[in-house]
Amino acid sequence: MPTTALTARRGRNPRGHGERLRREIIEAALRLLDELADDQALSLRAVAREVGIAATSVYLHFADRDTLVLAALEHCYADLLRAVADAESDAADPVAALRARTAVLGAWSREHPGLYEVLHESTLNRRTDISFKEEMAKHTTAAIRRCMDAGLAPRGDAETVSLDLRTAVHGAVSLRVNQPDLPWPPLEDQVDRFLVKLVGVPPKG
Repeated sequence: MPTTALTARRGRNPRGHGERLRREIIEAALRLLDELADDQALSLRAVAREVGIAATSVYLHFADRDTLVLAALEHCYADLLRAVADAESDAADPVAALRARTAVLGAWSREHPGLYEVLHESTLNRRTDISFKEEMAKHTTAAIRRCMDAGLAPRGDAETVSLDLRTAVHGAVSLRVNQPDLPWPPLEDQVDRFLVKLVGVPPKG
């Protein structure tokens, strides 16, 4: 998963271990972003304290907060893409693969609501380029197209169906993040209804 266990307080990295320190900074930023659910509330000093280094050491790797947040989110997204790919690879058919990928995404959003909010709802989305998120959308479209090609879903415009599905799932997750006390049905059940109604796959047996 994109976040890791709390890194123990550490001494100075040996010479040549800059990439390791950069990774530790990113992991610390992810932990704090998940707690804060707000990239604007993150400070580089707080990240430095989390890692156990001087704030100046963070600036050696990241020019400012936005640069660090973007690097952290991209790292997180890459991990999530791998987790989805692993889940799909074990599926028996295209519909099972589509269900597996949505299950992973739903579980991740439930476990990391703070990161989900920063990734999808922060002003960073309007202030800078987060085009790496398009990769997940492309994979979802491809998964839906495979269902159509296999005759397991009605043929249609896979990109439009993918957009409808992603909009519905994002709405379901976002409402749970922002209104957690409402009597929500299980997310897995709701997402499966989206798959049946929007993609046209058969319901789970």
